[in-house]
Amino acid sequence: MSEEFIVGTKVRVLSLPPYLKTADPMPMLRPPDLIQVGEEGIVLDRRPGGYWGVRFAKGAFLIDSQYIESTDKPLESDSNS
Repeated sequence: MSEEFIVGTKVRVLSLPPYLKTADPMPMLRPPDLIQVGEEGIVLDRRPGGYWGVRFAKGAFLIDSQYIESTDKPLESDSNS
């Protein structure tokens, strides 16, 4: 099951895909070394096929959720004091 993200969420790259696909109206394939493992980006939108549009420093790319994780930690309001 793929992870769901909210638009605007910060995400971190867990591992690099075999290639990157640009988030342009006509996507193009790019080498995966444009981003690095651990690099953070912002979720722009959800795309068909299980891809997420994510804005990184070197551009916006379509990335499958298996390669990214959210960096926003949910607040635990039910913690016992």
